[in-house]
Amino acid sequence: MSEPVRGSGSWTLLTGHGHVLVEIARNPEARIRDISPVVGLTERSVQAIVADLEAEGYLTRTRTGRRVVYTVNRESLFRHSAQGEQRVGPFLDMLAEAGIETGPEEGND
Repeated sequence: MSEPVRGSGSWTLLTGHGHVLVEIARNPEARIRDISPVVGLTERSVQAIVADLEAEGYLTRTRTGRRVVYTVNRESLFRHSAQGEQRVGPFLDMLAEAGIETGPEEGND
């Protein structure tokens, strides 16, 4: 199988909401400031997206001391009618696992 060709267009397959939800599935203890550079959005945009996702039941926030831990509701349905009754959990699993090996490299020694 050949490598996918990356076009020069400015669009991506996932929306900002999708990117943020995948990143939270990968790292439920991530802070807004940690998520922002990974998904390529401002902290303010990520904060608004997290609020949207929480309001629609895709995730919940739990405060633990000074930190917030997110829990993704894997039983939530995709919002678009084209996906019918598909749950987000399996989709997030696939993308979260794929991203583990492609994250930014740790400091170079």
